[in-house]
Amino acid sequence: MASGQVRSLPLNGASGIVPLARDFTRQALYDWGWLPASTADRRAAAEDVLLVVSELVTNACLHAEGPESLRVASDGKVLRLEVTDRSGGEPAPRSPHRAGRPGGHGMFIVQRLCLDWGVARTPEGSGQSAGKTVWAELAAPA
Repeated sequence: MASGQVRSLPLNGASGIVPLARDFTRQALYDWGWLPASTADRRAAAEDVLLVVSELVTNACLHAEGPESLRVASDGKVLRLEVTDRSGGEPAPRSPHRAGRPGGHGMFIVQRLCLDWGVARTPEGSGQSAGKTVWAELAAPA
């Protein structure tokens, strides 16, 4: 995302991280004109963004010792969400996916709702600890 709008939220040590991340993202969506939604499609697009934020942040809480930060960026066509943590683990949709089972649906939801998603590794050094950024991209509403 070379140009556009970008917001960053430090999450390390914060309490109520998932609602905090959702509220932060919701405010960005209001500021960038996604909300209030004028159509059902626009409302669904905003709800998808908030669900993906919840899933990425929850995964970092459950599997990666908690998130370090959330970054939300939009170029007008694509909205990119990035959650950074200090873990070396690799998120992946549970396979096979079993819809009736509790838990384990986070990355499956991300995979289904997003245009693309992935992991960028943070190498140790340069004053940073090793870790990763899990990113996901969603289409902006038409």
